[in-house]
Amino acid sequence: METLAAAAPARSFFPSFLLLACGTLVAALLGAAHWLGLFYQLVHKVDKASIQHGGENVAAVLRAHGVRFLFTLVGGHISPLLVACEKIGIRVVDTRHEVTAVFAADAVARLTGTVGVAAVTAGPGLTNTVTAVKNAQIAQSPVLLLGGAASTLLQNRGALQAIDQMSLFRPLCKFCASVRRVRDIVPTLRLAMAAAQSGTPGPVFVELPIDVLYPYFMVQKEMVPTKPPKGLMGRVVSWYLENHLANLFAGAWEPQPEGPLPLDIPQASPQQVQRCMEILSRAKRPLIVLGSQALLPPTPADRLRAAVETLGIPCFLGGMARGLLGRNHPLHIRQNRSAALKKADVVLLAGAVCDFRLSYGRVLSRSSKIIIVNRNRKEMLLNSDMFWKPQEAVQGDVGSFVVKLVEGLKGQTWASDWAEELREADRQKEQAFREKALTPVAQHLNPVRVLQLVEETLPDNSILVVDGGDFVGTAAHLVQSRGPLRWLDPGAFGTLGVGAGFALGAKLCRPDAEVWCLFGDGAFGYSLIEFDTFVRHKIPVIALIGNDAGWTQISREQVPCLGSNVACGLAYTDYHKAAMGLGAQGLLLSREKEDQVVEVLRDAQQQCRDGHPVVVNILIGRTDFRDGSIAV
Repeated sequence: METLAAAAPARSFFPSFLLLACGTLVAALLGAAHWLGLFYQLVHKVDKASIQHGGENVAAVLRAHGVRFLFTLVGGHISPLLVACEKIGIRVVDTRHEVTAVFAADAVARLTGTVGVAAVTAGPGLTNTVTAVKNAQIAQSPVLLLGGAASTLLQNRGALQAIDQMSLFRPLCKFCASVRRVRDIVPTLRLAMAAAQSGTPGPVFVELPIDVLYPYFMVQKEMVPTKPPKGLMGRVVSWYLENHLANLFAGAWEPQPEGPLPLDIPQASPQQVQRCMEILSRAKRPLIVLGSQALLPPTPADRLRAAVETLGIPCFLGGMARGLLGRNHPLHIRQNRSAALKKADVVLLAGAVCDFRLSYGRVLSRSSKIIIVNRNRKEMLLNSDMFWKPQEAVQGDVGSFVVKLVEGLKGQTWASDWAEELREADRQKEQAFREKALTPVAQHLNPVRVLQLVEETLPDNSILVVDGGDFVGTAAHLVQSRGPLRWLDPGAFGTLGVGAGFALGAKLCRPDAEVWCLFGDGAFGYSLIEFDTFVRHKIPVIALIGNDAGWTQISREQVPCLGSNVACGLAYTDYHKAAMGLGAQGLLLSREKEDQVVEVLRDAQQQCRDGHPVVVNILIGRTDFRDGSIAV
């Protein structure tokens, strides 16, 4: 009896084990079938006769999102999407360097409030964009970068120009995805476009392998052997390739929603707005510093301007907020910002950040009450553990916050003597500038005087693109933006080389505007070849080069500190002649034409109106205008 009792559990164990083994096998088979896409292919068929391709899906999504321009440097990996975009009316603009394509997309994003789009080929095409993508990340520009890639089957197998592109771009982008099937193109791009604009805007990256962009018959030709396979292993490999091809194209052309997804834009709570209203209502010397985030959608620039004027508080404008109040507005204070911040009793940092531009917060008085508003919490509280403390830190959209603040403070006024004190300091500083403009320089033209004449010549419809160090730093004090969203600089990253791309995007967005680019001679080296782009695409812009034959912003510190000008010297190169070699118009301004500066600028304007891109090579001397300015 004991033997029979001991055998009973053993007999019951074997059926249980067999059942578990069979269940595991079935689960593994089902998992493999799912991984291979067999279930999906039962419901969604492959149209083997179709000549459609994935590039058409890309173009359809871009059009549904209102994209008007696609910037690129052509490559075989991405040809289908370029052709598809051209066919449906999206203007394809090819540049001479991939970084320019992304800078142009960045400019479109800033000026239109939509997503700017660039497409580049795999490998080195993408690595060439890294600086521009990082610049867009720091400047918080919603840019979509479409990148070609090796075939899905050949990745990690040594294919041409195949690298781990996703690892490269994940630290730079808010959203990164690699499309593995044609049917995934549309939903992936919709997610990417929404991510670029939601929260804190920024760049996004979508990798498009070559076999999800080309039509079925072409991919089949490259992927599946034409001769029948021999042997068991050959048949297995052939079946795998055919199944992979079917999974790539299954359901590829079925209708899908293509339009924009809802955006997630943070907003300040009513309680936060109320507390900030109470702080401001008790202020005697309030001050506003507006940064680029204030100009982000959904608040239109005109509504924000009306709100700031109604509020009546003196303000400093930086980044894309430059020009918000137009030229010479009584509330716009342009000089002596550090001194003004020290005197203010309440400071509203609306999209401004306590990084190096505000001396990490050290320019703020310890006795001042600081209100800071920003979509990005980390950026909002930067250095608040060391040099400054916010009275109120509001994570939310800046423009919407300012509008709500004004609605609650209607009728509130502040003593006029505070604004007049700041304006008087402005007038004194500008008088000092006028005196510096009259100071003779050892050779060539005085850059301060030249820029004053540029300021007098600029039309009201101009857009200013600035790309350089010393010359551009001087221009920032002397040349005023004519209106909101009419000033383009790289932002906090301080990138050189943005000029041609920004000018390209700006002129396409605002064809009726005069686009003026202020270049340092060092920075112009990055953009020169793109005058071929301007000529080919009939995009007339005006480039003014402050040519002092050197990297002067660096040499200002390097020479007195280290006693050498090594690597800082350039030549008084004939950049205007180089531009003429590319088909543009070229003009020279030197001391011999000191009394003809305005005439030469007017000549450049006329040639631009006639449809020609123009380079004005301005030979300038050295001044002490920017002594003490930071270069690191």
